Amino acid sequence: MKNNNVRLGVLGLGGRGAGHVRGILEGKGGRHIVTAVCDANAERFKAIALPDDVKTYTRPEDLIASGEVDAVLIVTPHFSHPDLSIMALRAGLHVLVEKPVAVQKADAQRMIDAHTDSSLIFAAMFNQRTDPKYQKLRKLIQENELGRIQRMNWIITDWYRPDSYYASGSWRATWAGEGGGVLLNQSPHQLDLWQWLFGMPQSVRAQCRFGQYHDIEVEDDVTAFMTYADGATGVFITTTGEAPGTNRLEIAADQGKVIVEEGKIIFYRNEVAGSEYARTSQNIFGKPDVWTIHIPTVGAGPQHMGVLQNFADAILDGAPLLAPAKEGIHSVELANAMLLSAEHNQAVDLPMDAAAYQALLEKRMASSRYHQTKKEGAQ
Repeated sequence: MKNNNVRLGVLGLGGRGAGHVRGILEGKGGRHIVTAVCDANAERFKAIALPDDVKTYTRPEDLIASGEVDAVLIVTPHFSHPDLSIMALRAGLHVLVEKPVAVQKADAQRMIDAHTDSSLIFAAMFNQRTDPKYQKLRKLIQENELGRIQRMNWIITDWYRPDSYYASGSWRATWAGEGGGVLLNQSPHQLDLWQWLFGMPQSVRAQCRFGQYHDIEVEDDVTAFMTYADGATGVFITTTGEAPGTNRLEIAADQGKVIVEEGKIIFYRNEVAGSEYARTSQNIFGKPDVWTIHIPTVGAGPQHMGVLQNFADAILDGAPLLAPAKEGIHSVELANAMLLSAEHNQAVDLPMDAAAYQALLEKRMASSRYHQTKKEGAQ
């Protein structure tokens, strides 16, 4: 630590990593000082106005062993997240890893198992947990204001991407380069929020379409149905092929209905719980009267910089983590289960067989066009 600040090393200076560094240098990331950065492409160092005392590295193992940092922020390609996290934890460093924490459940479990020193903070960049809408909704659920939840429906189709997006990198939307499509790139945020709000389902049944709207080998259209042990059901719909798309979360519960859309929360609250009305009403076509409650929230919260600030607070003050990395396995498992369900055209029970998904991923990686692209580039 330096002057009650965390000495932070950033691994990966692509668009997101460079953005994190700039935000911290501008003082938006809490009590962090960027003391080292790493990228295999040294040209990226020039694109950021780094202070003269920031060390630069082209190999992550050199930064991790340098003694220049107390913690690392991992913003590298998805497949590297587990090994880099484990390497840093074993070196005695605090770790904050970008989403998804891993591509597959087995690797996420390896990361969790490697976190054996409770004095080290291990967090994930689930920045949408800082959004006041979802924090307020989680509070309503935890305080049982909604009563028993019966059904959840999240349509998250405003992830539209044109073909040029996928053409911007040979690794994009390939099994071997990225490990998946919309479920691994765009929707980990909503999958994390889903389990953060509602917990994990008992089973998942999904239809995934691969290259439905783009010339890609991975999924760009998903419709999933989830069943919970208490009888609740959920539908999760996502795609990168619809414009303008929708972001609408609807929850049906005993005390009414909640809709989260366009930055607003509306609670259509039953004056009498639905279950009670069903038992007591003599009106054969009746239904409870409803109060329409607009629940106020402001803005989208501090997002990435908020997670960074919480990470520093946890290291320096022992503050509770907003997004522990161990919880990242849940969104990975949901994505894996949806893809495994689509492959076998049947429901997948949770906890999921990690080995079964690993075998599927390895099969798809073996025929991935990314291998051919790299081979041609080496010639």
